[in-house]
Amino acid sequence: MKLLEERIRRDGQVLDGNVLKVDNFLNHQVDPDLMFAMGEEFAQLFRGEGITKVLTVESSGIAPALLTGLQLHVPVIFARKHKSLTLVNDLYTATVYSYTKKVSNEISISKKFLGADDKVLIIDDFLANGQAVAGLIEVCEQAHAEIKGVGIAIEKTFQRGHELIKEKNIRLESLAQIAAFENGHVVFVGDKESEHAE
Repeated sequence: MKLLEERIRRDGQVLDGNVLKVDNFLNHQVDPDLMFAMGEEFAQLFRGEGITKVLTVESSGIAPALLTGLQLHVPVIFARKHKSLTLVNDLYTATVYSYTKKVSNEISISKKFLGADDKVLIIDDFLANGQAVAGLIEVCEQAHAEIKGVGIAIEKTFQRGHELIKEKNIRLESLAQIAAFENGHVVFVGDKESEHAE
């Protein structure tokens, strides 16, 4: 998705440890117009799959998931990372390790919102080592829900998250695929291909 790639080039910041900071448009301050365009793109990619629920994990996945759910006219569920007085019983849970925060969280979804009749589209902001998506897949497996695909805003193709999803034969669609970080700049998969074509 060229619009997203251009925004990453303009406003993204490459930090040490292969971390891409996009907090001014995606995961702290959110650009609603960009989220709407991303939601349209995800909806277009998965429209024929009979999606009944869009699933994400709090908090950075909520904006793109919500706009995708809006386009598909289906509910959006976000897995909670923090315990709540209202979310204590009859839960699906999984443990997720955060690469950027270096902590593990137990994510939870109420059993009343996800079941065997559901066809799920998982949406998240980043795919790096794939731990968040793996946790959401585990929750869907507990619920016997059918996973129709995974939609990722920004994928780091040089980390192993992609492999984890493909090993489970789940369709993966990423709007921006990063091949590498070189000298503080983002190199997209298409950039590498165009270099070899020359």
